[in-house]
Amino acid sequence: MTAQQTWTGRWVADRAGIALTGSDRLPELVGLALRAQNPKRAHLLVSTVLGKHVPQRPAVVHGVGLELGRQVRELLGGEAAGRAVVLGYAETATGLGHSVADGLDAPYLHSTRRPVAGVPPLGGFEEEHSHATSHLLLPADPELLTGSGPLVLVDDEFSTGRTVLNTIRELHARHPRDHYVVVALVDLRSAADRRRLADTAAELGVRLDLVATASGAVQLPADVQDRAERLIAEAAPAPAAPPGTPAPLARVDLDWPAGLPDGGRHGFTARDRARLDAALPRLAGQLADALPATARRVLVLGFEELMYAPLRLAGALADRLGGDRVRYSTTTRSPVLAVDDPGYAIRTRLAFPAHDDPQDDASRERYAYNVAPGSDPARRFDAVVLVVDDVADTPALREGERALLGQLRQVTDQVVLAVLPSHRPSPRPSGLPSQPPSHVPPRLPSGLPSRLPSPLYGPAFSSYRPDEVAWLLKDLSGVPLEAPTEEREEAVQNGGAHYAESLPVEYQPSPEYQELFHQALRASARRIALAAGTVAETLLRERGPGLVLASLARAGTPVGILIRRWLAHVHGLDTPHYAVSIVRGRGIDPVALRYLAAHHRAGDVVFVDGWTGKGAITRELAEALAGTGFDPDLAVLADPGRCARTYGTRDDFLIPSACLNSTVSGLVSRTVLRPGLIGPDDFHGAKHYAELAGADVSAAFLDTVADHFDAVRPEAVAAADRLSTAPDRTPDWAGWAAVERISTEYGIDSVNLVKPGVGETTRVLLRRVPWRVLARRGAGADLDHVRLLAAQRGVEVEEVDGLPYSCVGLIHPRYSRGATGASGRTVVVKES
Repeated sequence: MTAQQTWTGRWVADRAGIALTGSDRLPELVGLALRAQNPKRAHLLVSTVLGKHVPQRPAVVHGVGLELGRQVRELLGGEAAGRAVVLGYAETATGLGHSVADGLDAPYLHSTRRPVAGVPPLGGFEEEHSHATSHLLLPADPELLTGSGPLVLVDDEFSTGRTVLNTIRELHARHPRDHYVVVALVDLRSAADRRRLADTAAELGVRLDLVATASGAVQLPADVQDRAERLIAEAAPAPAAPPGTPAPLARVDLDWPAGLPDGGRHGFTARDRARLDAALPRLAGQLADALPATARRVLVLGFEELMYAPLRLAGALADRLGGDRVRYSTTTRSPVLAVDDPGYAIRTRLAFPAHDDPQDDASRERYAYNVAPGSDPARRFDAVVLVVDDVADTPALREGERALLGQLRQVTDQVVLAVLPSHRPSPRPSGLPSQPPSHVPPRLPSGLPSRLPSPLYGPAFSSYRPDEVAWLLKDLSGVPLEAPTEEREEAVQNGGAHYAESLPVEYQPSPEYQELFHQALRASARRIALAAGTVAETLLRERGPGLVLASLARAGTPVGILIRRWLAHVHGLDTPHYAVSIVRGRGIDPVALRYLAAHHRAGDVVFVDGWTGKGAITRELAEALAGTGFDPDLAVLADPGRCARTYGTRDDFLIPSACLNSTVSGLVSRTVLRPGLIGPDDFHGAKHYAELAGADVSAAFLDTVADHFDAVRPEAVAAADRLSTAPDRTPDWAGWAAVERISTEYGIDSVNLVKPGVGETTRVLLRRVPWRVLARRGAGADLDHVRLLAAQRGVEVEEVDGLPYSCVGLIHPRYSRGATGASGRTVVVKES
């Protein structure tokens, strides 16, 4: 402390005889106060850098945790640090533990005192000296605490070590490991406490290290409890300020990334950390816009265990407004005596009813310390930003004389309420990655169907990153479903089976054909980027930032990922993206629709595909969604069939993802719907061809296109503006009419044997029994791959004039194996 500063423990030290000894840094890190209602411990160490009871600059609060995390990394070494998991203690150390995890770059979980319906505790332990003792562990992924790497336990102070010992014994009995690290801001253990910790480590046969910012001891007189009770009884309550005109209250609906955990209650991964870092500037901008320009001193006030998200928001707001203008602290459960004296750590106190669970906890008080200015007007905040989660956004927060919002409006000039979605994890089925992606949607609300399967994610299913798509599919990878094309379709013809009950053998392209794919990708990547950007910008204008993408598996999946990447890259949005199955003649997967309806507002869901041909899937989708509340309008990159309202272009050009099968679609097969494999509560099925990883170009396709996003952004914005303001975008179904003309001209009984457009023609040559290809005269290099495939299959390519598509593929009308009609079954064709 400098000569001009007063230690905020002086008042207690002088009157109660409590003293701190040890590191010279201790007075900088902690002050002293008296607990108001705790017979187990009279005093409270009040941290000046934790951001709980004392408002502090967010850079200081986050920085002290980052530095501790770096010290742990240095202690462990790179290999062990890469396997470490951090566990923080509720409620006081949830933000500190999270910051340590940031510095260590490790997954994070904190204990909680809030039970969460549907999430069974993995364990629990007691904090013996606390006023609220029970801690629960509620990881969404139990494997977070079952690994063999070091476990790093973080608390604000290490006074007796009993809480840590309770935790280690509980977890070690379930999942033993050989190394534990305890981290604290201050280590104030007695010699007996140190021996107890060492004895426990020896008993369990583990290594136990300690990392702390400062160490020392607390010296207590024998009659400390009596002295404290006497001081509390004698302390005059601070005079209440007469009520004035309440300050304005503004609510900000933060554009919080969908599915991003609001903290570590159920786990927080490196992927979550990256998503939050990317979103913070945008979120801080929303808060800044809600604050008055005259606000020179702003407090961001978190809520009990919700410490980390408000801390990071405060830091981003400080970066925007200026570091010295923003302070951060949180509300707490701890009852502490307030004394308006510079030598006491808790100058002012706001007491208010609990608002996170008013039915069960309305009688319990909560507290916000050092928020009111007290006798020092220099400590007044011009604005307070209160950050809570949706569980705590209840009438008890705002109604009644003692409600927190009402009291805050009496002690500042502007109150801003920001509400975050409390993360509700979905159960993780076996066989999925141990770390589920951050955009996993919340658990089903009550009253909705409970028997729903969980999505699949890469890399266990597909080669796509788990944050890029959630597959609403059943994994059939171990089921033999493939047969040679003619053999398979002979069975379809003879048995009247549905085409979706089996799979063709995956076509493996020749080196010559693979080179054509890469040439086509280089030539069309910019055009695809422009189309994807146009669709993304159009959807954003018409659906808003809360949209949810549902790609039609599998051709729509890479398109949905491109749209999602655009929204993230250009607008900082973290858009949920699913892949769902639709089968001609059977409609869209009803279980997938139930899942989407349970986790999202139906009006926010946009169905996405790669391109339109004649519009059969467009019609199928509209029929399947009738009366469901979902919007049947399909968004596509290319709409040569003129049957979609939202499109990137209506030109029929080559989208290289049509050139290949699973190796450009995340190594996932076409979807399967087969009795005996797919039950009434199952998603439609598909296979993951992990064995084809050596030929996989899925990521290369996406990355090559995404590299053009910045270059085409102005054009995409302009195109979306034109599309959004177009007086009439009603589809005219010109493609369907053209197909009917071709069907008549070539003597084909069913339009389902006519596959218009370069994408559909490619599919005919890869997966069907082709008859011939019609190519628009002068179509050029866009059809190089079609000509090569046709030559390999011995199929005639006929150049024609006046074709509205680049090309049209015709399935053999006489050899009808592979020709499936609107029902999805074999088309019966008369011999001529």
